[in-house]
Amino acid sequence: MSHLYTKNGRPLQRAGGQLWSGSGTYLGVIQGRHVFDTTGQYAGTIDGDRVVYRAVDSARIASPSIAAPRVGLAVVPAVPAAVLGDEPNFPS
Repeated sequence: MSHLYTKNGRPLQRAGGQLWSGSGTYLGVIQGRHVFDTTGQYAGTIDGDRVVYRAVDSARIASPSIAAPRVGLAVVPAVPAAVLGDEPNFPS
């Protein structure tokens, strides 16, 4: 499992092609560099170790997905990053 962060530094959990919030809430799937929420809508783009929302990628869609919650993380948030894009709209 590797860790990702949102643009503003909130920790995320990545396992294979799936993504969870730091608290363990299932967020969606990862396909290539893009993250899609549980309804299949675009949720963000992976840029290094950050997930950012980019309007230019927002027309992408995928199939809906579901997964069980995970145990939350005991990870300190990271410093906000200066990358192109906005903070994704993920639950805490």
